Amino acid sequence: MKRLAASLDVAGRQNGFTEKQRQKVVLASVRRYQEAMATFAGLGNLAVWYTSIDVDEMQQQATVDLDKAASKRMKGNLKKARGKDHLRAMAKLTTVVDGQRRFLADPPLLVPMADLAAGHSAAEIVHEIGALLRHYAASLEHGHRELVRSYRFVDIARKVVGVGSVGTRCWVVLLLGRDHDDPLFLQVKEAQPSVLAAHLVARTPRSEGARVVAGQRIMQASSDIFLGAQSAVGLDGQPRDFYVRQLHDWKGSALVDAMEPSTMRLYGQLCGWTLARAHARSGDRIAISAYLGDDDTFAQAVTAFAGAYADLNEKDFARFASAVESDQFLGQLHEV
Repeated sequence: MKRLAASLDVAGRQNGFTEKQRQKVVLASVRRYQEAMATFAGLGNLAVWYTSIDVDEMQQQATVDLDKAASKRMKGNLKKARGKDHLRAMAKLTTVVDGQRRFLADPPLLVPMADLAAGHSAAEIVHEIGALLRHYAASLEHGHRELVRSYRFVDIARKVVGVGSVGTRCWVVLLLGRDHDDPLFLQVKEAQPSVLAAHLVARTPRSEGARVVAGQRIMQASSDIFLGAQSAVGLDGQPRDFYVRQLHDWKGSALVDAMEPSTMRLYGQLCGWTLARAHARSGDRIAISAYLGDDDTFAQAVTAFAGAYADLNEKDFARFASAVESDQFLGQLHEV
């Protein structure tokens, strides 16, 4: 909750909101989390598990709470998300080479495995990746497992993704089903140890990918049917854990940097509700709700934290920008 609140305050500053507007956004989001947790605490286990938000109902509510321009932008974002399907990914990420569908070479953002694995034949790559895919398929539920196995491996490429994944390995895999117009794109992301691991009692080692998959299946109302895990030895000879999911299909993100205060407040409340549902499904919802209480004490404390965090964020960025401007940062990089 503190992470969400701080992110909203930082985003509000980036969008030019006043301090009062930012506080309203954060406070409304935290209160929505608090209220949702109280609701979940009063529900039975099955009711909590099956609770979800209907996209069309959310859109109807937005038309009431937002002005026409903001409501129009939301509709556009939903339409864009629904357009992110496997055929769009095929047109954007691949091309036809000698009659075969292959990933485009667009370094450093997208680099086919064939360009990275110098000295390895195409047959060797197909053999190695095929073995990894069989291992991944075994981590899926029956039915979904058979679905993945009905596809054949075609190509794999390294892909640069979001800021949160910088420094980790990420791959995209192209599989084909019935014919060349029946693609399946998978994203394979490196899974590192949890930041909490160092503070917890050591347990039996297991795949970090399996840990991420288990957490997502518990917290998400509707999990990706292709969500699974695998481990592999990289081109550098180092073993790593990964989790796998479908690339793109109906996955969207909000345009936070284009939001007005009213839009961000509604968005923050939606995030607060979603976070509460995840915590209710994965933790003790009754104990959490009892801790939060029903007044503004918790919400005010988190809002104050978010403001202090955003202040520090601005100072840190100013120091970073100053170091770049004076070439100190580049000098340190050269030393490394």
